[in-house]
Amino acid sequence: MTDRFLTHLPIGGPSVPFDGDGIPGWETFPFDGDLAVKSLDPPVLPEPPRNGEGDPASCAVCRDEVSRVVWADEHWTLRHSGGPTAIPVVVLLCPIAHHDLADLPPERAAEIGPMMQRVERAIMSVGGIGRVHTQKIGDGAEHLHLWFMGRPAGLTQLRGSCLTLWDDVLPKQDETQWRAVLGEVAAALAVDGGTAY
Repeated sequence: MTDRFLTHLPIGGPSVPFDGDGIPGWETFPFDGDLAVKSLDPPVLPEPPRNGEGDPASCAVCRDEVSRVVWADEHWTLRHSGGPTAIPVVVLLCPIAHHDLADLPPERAAEIGPMMQRVERAIMSVGGIGRVHTQKIGDGAEHLHLWFMGRPAGLTQLRGSCLTLWDDVLPKQDETQWRAVLGEVAAALAVDGGTAY
């Protein structure tokens, strides 16, 4: 293990002070009052396996073929995150086959850009969406999943990288509305192929 990425970090030391110019100073940061950054734990190596890593049979995405699927075609699924969200739309684009980004077959990799555009257009088509945020994190599961989050139009305080935090702390939508919006996204995607669920 090389520690060249660790030597500047206060691992095991006191809690880290907030940088006055950092995220907590942004107008979009969702928290107010006294907050403290946790102390940094020592590295855990080897890292614990992600869901489905080394054993696709244990992959939650592969095992759950339909319960969270909003839309699918022969190669891709669009899934919801498991329950009502505070922001209008939170969905995940996943290949049907068990791959992460690094081992995605070239023909699927070539489809990512066009698929991302289709999903963004479908989310924007429901109306009332200011922007669509996308991200790939990948620490929780090996199966590739690209996140798409539709920010409500006009709620500029929710702009930027803190949108996921806002979604976590704000009241959730009514389930009927949440499902209806997912249905609109699925129907918009199905116009260009695939099946809305």
